Amino acid sequence: MTQQCIKVRVTGKVQGVFFRRSTQQQAQQLGLNGYAKNLSDGSVEVLACGESSALAKLEAFLHQGPPDSEVEHVEVQAVADAQPDGFRVL
Repeated sequence: MTQQCIKVRVTGKVQGVFFRRSTQQQAQQLGLNGYAKNLSDGSVEVLACGESSALAKLEAFLHQGPPDSEVEHVEVQAVADAQPDGFRVL
């Protein structure tokens, strides 16, 4: 099985609403590695690496977000050469 990586930028009401921690919990349940971090423009960046089916499930979660979030836009791009260990909130 081949590991793939994606970098996702999520905009909307995604900071201060438990978005990064919820993303970490989802990613860990799915066996993904990477990180979630706030960006200075108010968006959240997520790097996730793992099996394509798990990445698809995480991407679906990112479109929804946790209950208090309001996701406006999700931009996904494939990433090469990323090898994170574990899933961290930065």
